[in-house]
Amino acid sequence: MNTRSLLNPAQRQSGGRTRTSEIVTTLRHQILNATFKPGERLRFEEMREQFDAGMSPLREALTRLASDGLVTLEEHKGYRVAPVSRTDLMDLAEIRSDIEAMAMARAIANGNDAWEGRILAALHELGKKSKLTSDGAIDHTWEDIHLHFHFTLVSECHSPRLLQFRQILSDQATRYRRLSVQYLHEPRNDLAEHREIAEAVISRRTADAVALLRSHYLSTVEILLEAAPELFS
Repeated sequence: MNTRSLLNPAQRQSGGRTRTSEIVTTLRHQILNATFKPGERLRFEEMREQFDAGMSPLREALTRLASDGLVTLEEHKGYRVAPVSRTDLMDLAEIRSDIEAMAMARAIANGNDAWEGRILAALHELGKKSKLTSDGAIDHTWEDIHLHFHFTLVSECHSPRLLQFRQILSDQATRYRRLSVQYLHEPRNDLAEHREIAEAVISRRTADAVALLRSHYLSTVEILLEAAPELFS
């Protein structure tokens, strides 16, 4: 007997949402980690086998990822991983910096002692973990701590919508950040950059904090544009 048929409509709908969310989470991870390369076609036949799922949850998952800018839909061709390009990288860096600066300025205006403590704790955790693994890839634990640090900086902006937009841009930037590591010729002192930003934020030096943040993000752009021109040909 198909046990799914015994579920009421609300239970079936809830199960479908859960399955779709699982697919979204897995595909997002694979795209950000370049398991699926930029521009690679996402074939339904292969995904159905991978996830043991029907067309409906797969389409919904891809639609969600498309709304986050990680997947594109081409008419008559299907879905592909969003490509990378010089234009996209520059646009992303500029808009992300603007959104982050807005959130940071609001957080500095609203932040209290407890918020400052969370920033210092996040910075301390960041300094305890190495960024790269032995094979030169970004360590996933470091990545989580790094993302948490940047979120903490803006967490008191008191705007859920601003934080939502910020998260979408952060996910899109993750692909470029992981690509940039492959082209590092010299070690980058990320911790010093993060410490300077944190000190400016806690000292309520908004203009300095924003300028340091923009410089921090643009360093990734410069690494890629200078060291990997073939990536954007």
